[in-house]
Amino acid sequence: MGNYDMKPEKIERTSFDIIDQEAGPHEFENSQWSIVRRMIHTTADFEFMDSVRFHPQAVAAGIKAIHRGKTIITDTNMARVGIRDRDLTQFGVTLKCHMNDPGIRDKAASNGTTRAQAAVDVALEDMHDGIYVVGNAPTALMRLIELIKENQAHPALVVGLPVGFVNAAESKAALMELDYPYISNMGRKGGSNLAASVVNALIVLAKGKGQKA
Repeated sequence: MGNYDMKPEKIERTSFDIIDQEAGPHEFENSQWSIVRRMIHTTADFEFMDSVRFHPQAVAAGIKAIHRGKTIITDTNMARVGIRDRDLTQFGVTLKCHMNDPGIRDKAASNGTTRAQAAVDVALEDMHDGIYVVGNAPTALMRLIELIKENQAHPALVVGLPVGFVNAAESKAALMELDYPYISNMGRKGGSNLAASVVNALIVLAKGKGQKA
């Protein structure tokens, strides 16, 4: 029988201990492993050990953006509410999702795009030196990649983890072809909860490194 009296903090610590034990040896740096481990904790899926990819500057870029109080933008409200905003208060970071902004639906209809793509377009100023998080919509990631290539979008870090059968794997592959700070994975798996877990891991790292970048 399980121990049903365990506090949340102990459950998390015990879960991480189990993950460390079952994962065994790996080649991730400590900061990278803290992110992958939280992804596994969120999904109970050890396949992320093989599929996750980090740009060499990704973790440092994410921590710096948090330290500097830059905006974190998500492609879904589900990802936004999954991020521990209470832990961002000390850094002055703002969380935003533009999917339900006034005019987004009309803008998407007039341009013949998805709302997720239109939301990327209206977030150009907000995302500057911040973190753009995609956990659901491949169209959002493809639009963001296009704007980065055109030198119109300048996030410090892209967390690209869209999920699905249509263009999810392809959009992530396109992201990983860029020489640009990203955290992503190969294949179809992803999701808003997974993307939020990456940001939460970065917040923990930022807190551990203090408030000065």
